[in-house]
Amino acid sequence: MRRTVEEVLLGGRRTWTRRDIAERAGVGAERTVQIWRALGFPVVDDDARVFTDGDVDALRAGERLIEAGLITPESETMMARALGHHLSRLAEWQVHTLWSWMNRGSGATPDGGSLIGHAAALMPEMELVQRHVWRRHLAAYAERALAETEEHARAGPVQGPGPGKGAQEDAVVGGAAPPGEGADIRELSVGFTDMVGYTRMTRGLAGAELVRVLDRFESLTGDVIADGRGRMVKTIGDEVLFVCESASTAADIALELTARAEAEPGLPQVRTGLAHGAVLSRFGDVYGAVVNIAARLTAVARPGTVLTSTAFAGELAGMAAYELRVLRAVSVRGYSRLRPVLLRPVQPTGGSRSGKR
Repeated sequence: MRRTVEEVLLGGRRTWTRRDIAERAGVGAERTVQIWRALGFPVVDDDARVFTDGDVDALRAGERLIEAGLITPESETMMARALGHHLSRLAEWQVHTLWSWMNRGSGATPDGGSLIGHAAALMPEMELVQRHVWRRHLAAYAERALAETEEHARAGPVQGPGPGKGAQEDAVVGGAAPPGEGADIRELSVGFTDMVGYTRMTRGLAGAELVRVLDRFESLTGDVIADGRGRMVKTIGDEVLFVCESASTAADIALELTARAEAEPGLPQVRTGLAHGAVLSRFGDVYGAVVNIAARLTAVARPGTVLTSTAFAGELAGMAAYELRVLRAVSVRGYSRLRPVLLRPVQPTGGSRSGKR
C-alpha cells in the first residue's frame, strides 16, 4: 500500500538506480548524490531502485539551466538546498492537514485506499494554488526589480558614498565584486519582532491554546508587514524577521506591530529591534552585521518598545512623524558598546497614530 501511495505522489514507480538516472540525465553520479543531499534526503545505496522518471526530468531541467548560463553547478546545489528547506516544511504541513482532515469526526485511522483517493484528487488543486502563488511573487519581485533599475538609470552613475555611509557601505555603492551566485549586497532596513515572555507563557498553555497564540501572532505580523510593503523573511518560534527598502517603511511597520499587539486580547506585548545598512541577501535569507544588531536590540528592548541602531535613526533624521531618543550604550554579545535609540511615533492631535488600532 505504501508503494501505491508513493506512486500517486511521485507520479510514477521507483524504477531507477542512481547509476541509471545519472546516465539518463547526463549528470555525474557524484553530482546526483550532492543534489539529493542538498534537497534534504539521505543518501541511498547505488544499486537501490528508489528514483523515478520525475527525478530524471528534474536533473535534466537543472542541466538545461546550467547550459543556458542562468546557474552554475555550485548555485544549482544552493538552489536545491533552499528549495528542499522551504518545501519540506510545506509538505509536512500538507500531509498532516490531509491526514487530520480524513480522521476528523471518526475514531478510526484512515486506510491507505482512502488516502490514495484523496491525494490523487487534491494534489492537482494544491499544485495549482502553489504555482499561482509562486507566479504572483515572481511578478511582484520582477516589478520591484524593474522599478529599481529605472530609478538607478534616472539617478545616473554614483560619484561616491553619500553622507554618513561607512566603509562597508562605500564598497557596496562603489561597485564591489558581487558576493556570489544567488546572493547580493544592498542597503536594507532589518527588523526583529518577538513576543515578550513567550517562554514563560508556554509553560502554562495547553497545546490548542498555544497554537491559537502562534497563529494570531503570525497572522498579525504577516498582515502588518505585507500591508506596510515589507517582506517577511522567516518566523523563528516567537520571533519574526522582516526587511524593508527604507527605514521609514520599517519604522511604520514596527510601530504598527506594537500598537496592534497591545490592542489584541490574549496576545503578549511585542518588542522590536531595527537596524539599517548593507545586508547580504542569499536565497531569500539575510545575513550580516545589520541583521545581528537588529537581533541584539530586540533582546534588550523593553515590552511594547521599538529600539533602533544609530544608523537607522540617522535615516529618519528630520522626519516629523518620529520621535527619537538616544539611550545609554549597552553591552551585548558581539558588541561592547551598542547605543540604542528609542523610536516613538509623534501622535497627531486628538487621535491615535493609526486608524487600524
